[in-house]
Amino acid sequence: MESVWAEVKSAIKEQIPGHSFRMWIDPIQFSRGSDQRIVLGCPNYFSKKRIENQYSDLIRTEIRKMFGTGWELVLEVTAKSHKKNSEKHAGSSFPVSNQLVLPKIGNPVMHSGRMLRDHFTFDEFVVGSSNDFAYSAALSLAMGAQTRNSSLLLMSGTGMGKSHLSQAIGHYIAKEKPAERVYYITAEDFTNEMIGSLKNNTSHQFKEKYRTRCDVLLLEDIQFLTGKEHTQVELAMTLDHLFESGKKIMFSSSCLPSDIPRMNDQLKSRFSSSIISHIDAPDFKTRVRILKKKAARENCRIPDGIIDYLAGELTGDVRQLESGLVGVIAKSSLLGVPIDMELAESVVRNIAVARKAITIDLIKETVSREYGITVPEMISKSRKQTVVRPRQIAMYLSRKYTDQTLQAIGKSFNRYHATAMHAVGCIEKSMKEEVAVKKHIDYISKKLETGVAR
Repeated sequence: MESVWAEVKSAIKEQIPGHSFRMWIDPIQFSRGSDQRIVLGCPNYFSKKRIENQYSDLIRTEIRKMFGTGWELVLEVTAKSHKKNSEKHAGSSFPVSNQLVLPKIGNPVMHSGRMLRDHFTFDEFVVGSSNDFAYSAALSLAMGAQTRNSSLLLMSGTGMGKSHLSQAIGHYIAKEKPAERVYYITAEDFTNEMIGSLKNNTSHQFKEKYRTRCDVLLLEDIQFLTGKEHTQVELAMTLDHLFESGKKIMFSSSCLPSDIPRMNDQLKSRFSSSIISHIDAPDFKTRVRILKKKAARENCRIPDGIIDYLAGELTGDVRQLESGLVGVIAKSSLLGVPIDMELAESVVRNIAVARKAITIDLIKETVSREYGITVPEMISKSRKQTVVRPRQIAMYLSRKYTDQTLQAIGKSFNRYHATAMHAVGCIEKSMKEEVAVKKHIDYISKKLETGVAR
């Protein structure tokens, strides 16, 4: 029967990504089988829970193909399974000798930077097809897997789970490996701290802190390093020290390093040499699971119909999804009314209105800052290319993000309707013909969409 389980594993291997198979399925061992029950051993509770939630249906299907429809699957945590896999996977990319140890509950003590949110752990992260590789890569880094690369770059728009996984790494290491010094900061924090050290003549202490007293660096929002030349040079040298020492490093960004403007080549190379994992927006099934998990954490029972409605309407990001659920719960509590479809629809309408906060004035300010000109220059009569191009981009973005007519957009820039239409056409053409233009406008768009520009 053990040989049959090996065949089942081989069949599953053909159906799921390789990283998922190595991380979750391969460590499972056949334990015993009798009375039409097959018992499989998982390394520990965390593994067992993940298999039950994500892969149990697939395993059952393959088992029934081999044994027949009457067979039942039972998962258990066995020390025997853990020991076998420790020996089998010695030196592999996903070592099981210390695999999947569930972090203990409690507040970790951070050595530097920001505190971690209590529920931003691996156990609380809802895994779906959009984030499966990112989850596995983050967990592998936290466990200290012996891979060729000790750095990870998580990339996505805001509210997709980058910060959750970043902090989950911090939680795991702080609890399971308390001797390791974990620094969780943003790129903005690093910049401000460096500037403070220069003003206070403490540069030596600042450099020593990050280069020799940091074991794990969790650096969020590297896109904010754009244009900060001195910070980029200092960070590049810091990363050289950490990489050479084999320290664990995790970056997060809203775009690829190559797409971040005004970033020096050395730093781009460092970021790009990491394992890069993109997190996409969750699909409907994953959104439903996120809402149910959040509702359970809030100790609130939400009708399935309401959950499905919210998951169907709030498709932007996880943060928007959770905001909708919290809004429904809060409104029900404050008004003393039951959670029904009418209530849910009113909350969704409010969220839709809030999303329309991108205005022409905000676009003008954002584009002006990006191109180093002033808003008065942008709307002036100047025909300098250094002014005309940003003006056209701002008009294009105004057309894209607002419901204003071309006439109204033109008037806002002290131009005629035809000029606004020409500007939009020029930018659309340039985006099709020039990759660099498209990338830069996408970058500005992300700043507007994520609220960074506000």
